[in-house]
Amino acid sequence: MARALRIQFDGALYHLTCRGNEKREIFKDDTDRLRFLETLELSLNNYQVVLYCYILMQNHYHLLVETPHGNISEFMRHFNITYTSYYNKRHNRVGHLYQGRYKSILVDKDSYLTILSRYVHLNPVRTQQFMFRSAREKEKYLKEYPWSSLFGYIDSAEKSPVIDYSLILAAYGGDTIRGRMNYWKQMRRDIRDGLEVKDKIVGQSVLGTDEFVKWVKNTYASKAENRREIPCLREVLRYRSKNEILKVISDETDKSDEEILREKGPLRQMAMELLFRYGGLKGVEIAQMMGLDYSTVSRDRKRLRDNVHKDATLKKLMARVVGKLSKVKI
Repeated sequence: MARALRIQFDGALYHLTCRGNEKREIFKDDTDRLRFLETLELSLNNYQVVLYCYILMQNHYHLLVETPHGNISEFMRHFNITYTSYYNKRHNRVGHLYQGRYKSILVDKDSYLTILSRYVHLNPVRTQQFMFRSAREKEKYLKEYPWSSLFGYIDSAEKSPVIDYSLILAAYGGDTIRGRMNYWKQMRRDIRDGLEVKDKIVGQSVLGTDEFVKWVKNTYASKAENRREIPCLREVLRYRSKNEILKVISDETDKSDEEILREKGPLRQMAMELLFRYGGLKGVEIAQMMGLDYSTVSRDRKRLRDNVHKDATLKKLMARVVGKLSKVKI
C-alpha cells in the first residue's frame, strides 16, 4: 500500500486534514463536536502541540498546528484513536471512522502561515451550496459558523485558551482591535477574490517557497527510506525551481532567461513543459508568468511533444536538459 510522506522535525508546521470513511459524517451532533474539541485539547496538551486554527465540517476537519518537539505522528495517532473510540462507543459502531491515513502538508511557516489560516477559515463557504451565493451571504455565514476558530481572530471576547492567535495576528497589526479588523478585512477580500493554495503544493506534501521546498528535499526527502512506497516523494525529489530549470536550458543553449521565455519557438515550449513537469506549475500559472493565454501554453506544450518526435536535434537537447533536471534517482 502506498504510504504518505511524513517529515518530522522540531518546530514543523502542518496543515492537517482527515475525512470520514467513504466520505461519511464524523459528527452526528453538537455533542460529538464538543467531545472532538475536548479530545483535541487533551492531545495538544499531552504532546505540547501548538494549534493556530481549526474548522469542523460535517465529514472532515482541518487543523493548522506546529510541533515544537517534532512529534506529529504520535500526536495524530493519539488524537484520532481517542476520538474514534469515543465515537464508535457512543454510536454503537465498529471499524474505521476515517478514510485511510490523515493527510498532512508540511508548510513554510514564514510564507504561508497567515494565508493558510484564512484558507482553513474559508472552508464553510467553499462548498457547492455557496457556489452562487453573494459575498455578503458568505460573510454572514462565516461569522455565524460555530465550529471554527475564526471567532477568536475577529473578536477578542471569543478567544479560546487552546489557540495561539498572536503569531498570525502579528501580520495584521497584532492582537489588537485593529489587528482583528485587518484580519477580517483580508478574509472579506478572500471571499470576494478567491483564495487557493492547492496548485502551490509540491508532491501533495510540501507548501512553501522554492528555498523551503529545496531545503525539505535536501534535508529530509532525499534521505527517506522505502521511496517506492511513497509516490508523492518522487514529486518532491524531482522538484526544481523556475530559476534552476531556466539555468539548465540556458547552459545548454547559451540563451538568456529573457530569450527563452519571450521568443516563440521550441525553447519557450521546452520551458513551459519543464516548468509544468518539474516546477509544479499549472498551465494558468505558466501563462501568467510568460504573459500569454492559457490556451497558448497548452498548445505549445503539445507542439513540443510532436516536434521532439520529428526533430532529432531537439530530441537530444530535450534529453540533455531532462537528464540534468533528473539527478535524483528513485
